[in-house]
Amino acid sequence: MKKQAISTYQAYWQEMEKLYADPTGKRAHLDRYAASEALKSVEADAKSTHDRGLVITGNVRLSDQSVTKVDVSGQVPNATVSACLDISRWVTANAKSRKPVSLPDNRLTAYKIISVVEKYPEGWRVTRDEPQGKAC
Repeated sequence: MKKQAISTYQAYWQEMEKLYADPTGKRAHLDRYAASEALKSVEADAKSTHDRGLVITGNVRLSDQSVTKVDVSGQVPNATVSACLDISRWVTANAKSRKPVSLPDNRLTAYKIISVVEKYPEGWRVTRDEPQGKAC
């Protein structure tokens, strides 16, 4: 169960890279790895980014991934995943010119994130992401 939760979480971030990089949003299949609050939030944020004429390219790095809690007692088995998310290689750029846009120097680019992954009938899905606002 822990391996599946981590594997789904990694695939979720790989699909997110595709979603933000494609202004049409059609290349990504985030719904294969996310549902509920997480899916709605990410899709809305990516749409907002694209509506402003921006794309985000590059890749994220996940480290220190661990399953900190497993709950199989309820109707929907779930696991809580803790990780360090490093977005320093993500580049926000103009979608047409591909020229990078400037971002605040003091923004946090590597931070702790806690997520919930649930077992749906069609497989594991990330349902909640909670950035912790703490550097890692």
